[in-house]
Amino acid sequence: MEDGITLFGSFTSSSTYKPMLYLALARLPFSFRTVNLKLGVQKAPEHLARNRYGQVPVLHHRGLTIVQSNVILDYLARTTGHFEGRTEQECWTAREWLSWEADAITNVAKVRHYSRFRSVDPAVMAYFRPLAEAAIGFVDKALAGRDWLVGEAPTIADIGCWGRMVFMAEGGLDIARWPNVEAWSRRLAAMPGFALPYDLIPKKDTEVAPA
Repeated sequence: MEDGITLFGSFTSSSTYKPMLYLALARLPFSFRTVNLKLGVQKAPEHLARNRYGQVPVLHHRGLTIVQSNVILDYLARTTGHFEGRTEQECWTAREWLSWEADAITNVAKVRHYSRFRSVDPAVMAYFRPLAEAAIGFVDKALAGRDWLVGEAPTIADIGCWGRMVFMAEGGLDIARWPNVEAWSRRLAAMPGFALPYDLIPKKDTEVAPA
């Protein structure tokens, strides 16, 4: 239905996990349509008609097509009212975190990708790993003495940043090195609807209707 939410994504994608986690925590029903990255479905004409970049995720809602995971989080927060900041300043600060995430925490995804899916010259990993560690360290410092990245409640900043960092172990990055991040991850995990990526993202098309 035009008014319903449809999310196109992939089982192994951290970019897919971010809006999936939002929808799960917000307890919103939606349709999931899988895009098999291993088979190259993201480059097929049908998918390119949805996403010119040949990537996932893609959100369909109310006749609109939205791509890029952090833009989708912004859109969902605006349209559903969940996980927005409580003040205008908090709303903008949460979006600043999403912009920074796309530049900095994405290095965690690169380290994970090069560790699990694609072999690269050690010099490449030697370049990206310190950047990933610095990004996690920055978040750890920001969380000192506070529960959430923005304000007194979880926002799209927490969902967007954790949604990429959740795969850090697959890149050999031990969360125990960053105690504030580890405590933050436990607070997120305690929220109703939370699940880790491989428990949350379906491997096939499905209808999701939270209880």
